Amino acid sequence: SDLAKYEVMDGQERITAIHNFYSNRLKLKGLEQWPELNGRIYDNLPSEIRKVIDRRSISYIVLLKESATTTDEEALLRQQVFERLNTGGVELTNQEIRHCIYHCRFDDLLMDLTRDPRIRLAWGLPPYNKEEENNPPPGLLKNRFYSQMRDAEVILRFFALRHAAQYKGGMQTFLDQYMVRARRFSEDDIAFLRRVFIQTLDLASDIYGEHLFHLWEQAKQRWADRAQIASTDAVLVAFSQLLHLQSALRARKVQALEQTKLLFSTLPAGTFTGQRNTKADVLARIRIFREMLDRVAAS
Repeated sequence: SDLAKYEVMDGQERITAIHNFYSNRLKLKGLEQWPELNGRIYDNLPSEIRKVIDRRSISYIVLLKESATTTDEEALLRQQVFERLNTGGVELTNQEIRHCIYHCRFDDLLMDLTRDPRIRLAWGLPPYNKEEENNPPPGLLKNRFYSQMRDAEVILRFFALRHAAQYKGGMQTFLDQYMVRARRFSEDDIAFLRRVFIQTLDLASDIYGEHLFHLWEQAKQRWADRAQIASTDAVLVAFSQLLHLQSALRARKVQALEQTKLLFSTLPAGTFTGQRNTKADVLARIRIFREMLDRVAAS
């Protein structure tokens, strides 16, 4: 197929379906206006119907390589065009767009890690079931955290913010740039990142259990009902920087919990809720959480 020679940014499934229909590999079904055409392939349609179909056209946009000077700039340009193409229909979230444009080994890793039971529990999602890949239950689809791929974005934030010193251009731009670089990750790179994430999640989960990524509400004397993305950033990145102290941190779980409550209670409101998201804010909450854990491990 000549279509296979081209990389289609949007509507690939529809274009493939059109090609398959013209190749007589698909039959019409579900027609309500002309039900007598159901079950027919292209060659079996009345000639007048074929003529009407053949007169239709498909618009497309060609991006020349000369439009960008580097492969990274080329990828970001493709993303901008993709975003503009999607403003006319159902608008995709930033992570949905990344999933479409930057599909690679690293994107597969993100999707695989979202199925971890501790991630699902923290964000109020039911345990992963393989059936959901082809037929997600209605209740799961109604969960915006799942349907908008925010679970994958949370994990992407962890990997990107391990390099928070390079943060620039706002969070979404920073994540876009990381995904562009991730296209070049080798299988060894992916295996390393998987180990880092699992070891970090193991440690954080051992300390906080069912309260993982939740804030402590001092006025109510309880852990908040919902996890927070900004606190997730701080918890995961800080623990990943202290994996060499994991034995000491596990041995001092009670102290870690008490110091975490104290931290959440005494810092200004919004520190761990993402109300402020500049580079300085992001670096500060990671540093503050890491220093608290460091003191616990040394106590």
